Amino acid sequence: MATRRRTVGEPVTGTRRAADSAHDGDDVRNDARNADGARNTGGGNAQGGDVRVVGRLAPSPTGRMHIGNVYAALAAWLGVRAANGRLLLRVEDIDAPRVVADADRWIMDDLTWLGLDWDGGPVYQSQRLDRYEEALRRLGETAWSGGCDDGCGDGRDDGSCGVAGDGHDGEPDEGKGGERPSAGGGERSACPLVYPCFCSRADIRAASAPNEGDGFLVYPGTCRRLSENERRERLSRGDRHSWRIAVPDRSAAASDRMVRFDDRVFGPQRFDLARQLGDVVIRRSDGLFAYQLAVSVDDLEMGVTQVVRGRDLLRSTAIQLWIRRWLFACGFGLMGGPTCVNPMGKPSADGHRAGGVTAAVGAMVPRTVEFAHLPLIDAADGRRMAKRLNSLDMGTLRERGVDAREVVGCCAWLLGLLDAPQPVEPCELISAFSWDAIAANTSDRMVDADAMWR
Repeated sequence: MATRRRTVGEPVTGTRRAADSAHDGDDVRNDARNADGARNTGGGNAQGGDVRVVGRLAPSPTGRMHIGNVYAALAAWLGVRAANGRLLLRVEDIDAPRVVADADRWIMDDLTWLGLDWDGGPVYQSQRLDRYEEALRRLGETAWSGGCDDGCGDGRDDGSCGVAGDGHDGEPDEGKGGERPSAGGGERSACPLVYPCFCSRADIRAASAPNEGDGFLVYPGTCRRLSENERRERLSRGDRHSWRIAVPDRSAAASDRMVRFDDRVFGPQRFDLARQLGDVVIRRSDGLFAYQLAVSVDDLEMGVTQVVRGRDLLRSTAIQLWIRRWLFACGFGLMGGPTCVNPMGKPSADGHRAGGVTAAVGAMVPRTVEFAHLPLIDAADGRRMAKRLNSLDMGTLRERGVDAREVVGCCAWLLGLLDAPQPVEPCELISAFSWDAIAANTSDRMVDADAMWR
């Protein structure tokens, strides 16, 4: 399984990667079926046609990869290869204004140089806009009984849409697009799951307080309380707006507001949707689909079962599980894949214990999802490594003649898999890979990459 390192500019080739098929219109849903073992081409020891782990590399083509990106990619690669699973490549180019020309090719070239291969051709989010549009349409047609605190979208303020006292737990009825039957035989208005938001960023900052001192602003629900007539009027006159997905309000029972999941690195996680996240944008006011919606749709349809990324996205995991649960209720899911009901961490049909969705709001998902959030990597100046800060990237390191094994060894050390940085091939780390080794130290790391490879 040794990987030959290529010189800068050598074309990307390989038995399991197909960079040049990037724009061939990959059928993600077919590839998701294949992820269950139908055409596992190496890297999978499928038994009975079932690959237990489906992971993904999900780079954003906004620049060249830096050490922090490689560190996360190595962890994702090892998590899948150590489990004899399947690793997909998804290019997250949904934020078109930030996309850098040819950055996708640079990233694939760097991954190949490092020996981090993937299965099948790359999937581009920019080619899946129709799926996000369909997801938004279905969510927009969904009504639910657990979301209004100060009105039901029709101008009333009688609490008739609240969770308390309506005899429901906020879960959608199967086969009815999430619409709830009325309680007590009376006609009751339902709340929209998705609604237009006309607030500017300044409006939100003025009406919100930073959450837990981390600067995250919980949307106060201003436009959620608009009447249906006012929404229609403002939309008809062309007022600029985004679209938000509603979460249970603060008056809902704690069990309905909470999302819980077990993280392989940071352990049990618990988020209160109402108090810690609020109603989140799923389509921006500039018309672009938001990261939270696109990722939720993609992971669901691609059959992803293992998500590896930085700890700064722990909060995002909670809202993505909420979106995922409603997408599935609306008919989205792994085409032809298994469905397992796993409301409270009980073993699912495939015998797996919930490493992902274990809360009431995650009552029905296509497959159990496992999460591993990694400590962040800071540069020598104490700032988190980022492309926008011109952190030392793979292009610079390759121009300096740095060996790919040195980069991999440094990242393995940062992950806690080696006692010290030393040259190593990714495949040499598979047998000893353990999430426990990474979880042994959850502090953010600091590395002076420039000094290490002058």
